[in-house]
Amino acid sequence: MLVDSHCHLDKLDYENLHTDVADVIAKAEARGVTHFLSVGVSMAAFPAMMEMIAPFNNVFASCGVHPLDIESGFDYDTLKAMAADPRVVAIGETGLDYHYQPELAQAQQDAFRQHVRLAVELNKPLIVHTRMAREDTLAILREEGAEKVGGVLHCFTESLEMAEAAIELGFYISISGIVTFNKASELKHVVSQLPLERLLVETDSPYLAPIPYRGKQNQPAYVKEVADYIGLLKGVSGDEVAKVTTENFFRLFIERN
Repeated sequence: MLVDSHCHLDKLDYENLHTDVADVIAKAEARGVTHFLSVGVSMAAFPAMMEMIAPFNNVFASCGVHPLDIESGFDYDTLKAMAADPRVVAIGETGLDYHYQPELAQAQQDAFRQHVRLAVELNKPLIVHTRMAREDTLAILREEGAEKVGGVLHCFTESLEMAEAAIELGFYISISGIVTFNKASELKHVVSQLPLERLLVETDSPYLAPIPYRGKQNQPAYVKEVADYIGLLKGVSGDEVAKVTTENFFRLFIERN
């Protein structure tokens, strides 16, 4: 039993690779992936994503505006109305990305703060994207009281120190296919040092397919490669990684009250 804790089901290739969402889910289930979190990145795309996943009880949703999508529009009250849907189990994807758009740092920070406030208001955990913004990410989480709801630093590629600081705030660390890449030595070390009880696994599909699929479009079925590789790094079986990370997922996102 595995969970893909972060995928973008509305962004997969349904013209050439898959016939529909049911096809994607069937391929994943054939490899033991039983549940999925389809992550929203803009308010404009959210309604269509929700319609797409509506028939599937094993697909949960999140609602947020990605830091690289904030120019597409952000409104607190609109986001709150969307996020109140019971299928929405998390707020985000939100956070900071200074790698691609450092000129929008202040706007990203403002939106990130509002996401954290909404998460606290609705008692839903956060899905946080952070790149080249370690200090600001942690500072905003602390200043806005993110420890009240917790969450996850997704597709983690930062330092061990940042991971440990986030864990102290009640956050989990989610590992994607990047961990399988040959040059990801720092991330491999981070994963080897963190407790399995604070890890999640994800694909971030359609992006970042793990080895041996690197260069192809990613899909939820490939989360098994991530779990198995983490097992190698930590000296446990892939099945043990699957079991514990699945328990972590449900503890964080589903069994909150």
